Amino acid sequence: MSIKITSFALTLTCIATLIGACTTTQPPAATASAAEAQLVSNAQPASPETEYGNFTEEQLYQAIISELGAQRGVVEEAGDSYFDLALETRDLGIIRRAVQFASANNDMNAMLQLGLLWAEIDPADAQPHLMLSFQFLETGNYKQALSHMARVIELGGDIDFSALAARTGQLDPRTRAVLIDNLRQLTREFSDQQSIRLTLVQLLAQNGEYQEALLEFQLLIQLVDLSPRLVMLQAQILQSAGDADQAIRVMRNGVREFGDDKNLRLGYSQLLVQNEQYEAAQAQFAALMELDPQDWETLFSMALLDMELENYERAVERFTQLARIDQRADEARYYLGYIHEQREEFDAAIAAYREVRIGTQNFLAAQQQATRLAVQSGNLESAHAHLNQLSRGQPRLEILFNTIESGVLIQNDFIPEAKGLLDTALNKYPNETDLLFARVLFYDNVGDRAGSEQDLRQIILMQPEDSRALNHLGYMLADQTDRHAEALDLIERAIAISPEDPAIIDSLGWVQYKLGRYEEALANLQRAYELFPDPEVASHVGEVMWMMGREEQAKEVWRGALENQPDSELIQEVVERLQVEL
Repeated sequence: MSIKITSFALTLTCIATLIGACTTTQPPAATASAAEAQLVSNAQPASPETEYGNFTEEQLYQAIISELGAQRGVVEEAGDSYFDLALETRDLGIIRRAVQFASANNDMNAMLQLGLLWAEIDPADAQPHLMLSFQFLETGNYKQALSHMARVIELGGDIDFSALAARTGQLDPRTRAVLIDNLRQLTREFSDQQSIRLTLVQLLAQNGEYQEALLEFQLLIQLVDLSPRLVMLQAQILQSAGDADQAIRVMRNGVREFGDDKNLRLGYSQLLVQNEQYEAAQAQFAALMELDPQDWETLFSMALLDMELENYERAVERFTQLARIDQRADEARYYLGYIHEQREEFDAAIAAYREVRIGTQNFLAAQQQATRLAVQSGNLESAHAHLNQLSRGQPRLEILFNTIESGVLIQNDFIPEAKGLLDTALNKYPNETDLLFARVLFYDNVGDRAGSEQDLRQIILMQPEDSRALNHLGYMLADQTDRHAEALDLIERAIAISPEDPAIIDSLGWVQYKLGRYEEALANLQRAYELFPDPEVASHVGEVMWMMGREEQAKEVWRGALENQPDSELIQEVVERLQVEL
């Protein structure tokens, strides 16, 4: 038996009567998602009331049960039921209701299938193509999304194509080029659609085709009035194309035309900073402050610029104001410490660094700087007491501070004090690997290879997968002993755990060199140098090349390293040892 229903609202009315006021959970409303709404600039006209088709008693029962389930909060099951019912009945009213449930459940697969079904049944309706555009954008199927976006326009809708550009930044150039070709075709078919040309400009810029992007931009501004957004887009393309001067001119003119637009002026300020025109940038930041005297982010930027320009008095004034009103306060205190340090006001610097609060971005760096300055001033007890007070009741922080303090003591030649600190800490926290490694660094500094090896083996015994300890011991044995086979075993264990670590790759190459395996050594050392162009790795690469008879290549590597770091002792040592004239 089948039942003719002229309005699906009748079904919902019957359901509402059955459940009365006992329900607290509402089924999904017939509204577009926020993301879909971003695609549409003009809403579609309301569709006429849908005539629903014939339903069997079983299908009607299924719809009622689904609505009841939704009222009880079982939305996922209701969505599955409506999905099956939509495929079975191919009724537009059921399809639309199924879409609402699929959207509420974030069921992307159901949304796609329902959208395709809807478009097939009602090919003159733009709404399913709008929905499919969004779904294909979300799944990264941009070509399909573009096709449905074009269909929306063909059916009289209005859609914002810039949603496409917002998602294509990470595409490879070849895939993006296909989309660019499709967009060019659409600009010919829909020459009055400004968002298509805007998206074409954006994708061309993403693909590095800056001159083409600028040509399309000129066509775009024939369709639309110039706006702050377009000014910034043109300037960004010019900057990316290497024409910084023209980018600045465009932004300067834009600011003159849209003087009250804060975002545009902020973009202009940032562009000036990017091009190291700090004084001009400061003037624009000052104009922003006139527009909004409580724009603390702009005040922070002005303080940073003052610091960069070494206008320390003004920078201190502005950072102090920010700290006082608790706006970017801990960053302000950190930079106050830096400024006082530059002015050799060390007590003030220590005080400012110590005011940086725990849990903030610069907390550890600030405490390290304060500790360094206090130790350099000979105030070892004050430095230790402050760190102890901060870490009281927090074992992990106490251990971290012990490693920081020991490192500072070693750097400043307080050798007995560093050893005493680490021994005391290890008595309190025996077998703590971070403390053991800190003591390894101490032993390395004083040339106690036996002490280093003992602590490293203890770490490896407790944590056999600690690639840092395996590599450190392996490199030490390769570089300082003739136990090269043992070193190779340790380093191969380390690289099996961390195959992309350039320090371990360097160690592997170095031990292979010590074992006379020059070709393998050079391949690994060159790979390490590509990943991490460090002077020590450069010294290794050059030495192996030299021993292989590739003297000119070795010299080229060493010269390149010295260009980046002219005072590198590591490069100087290998050059002198091998008696090379660069």
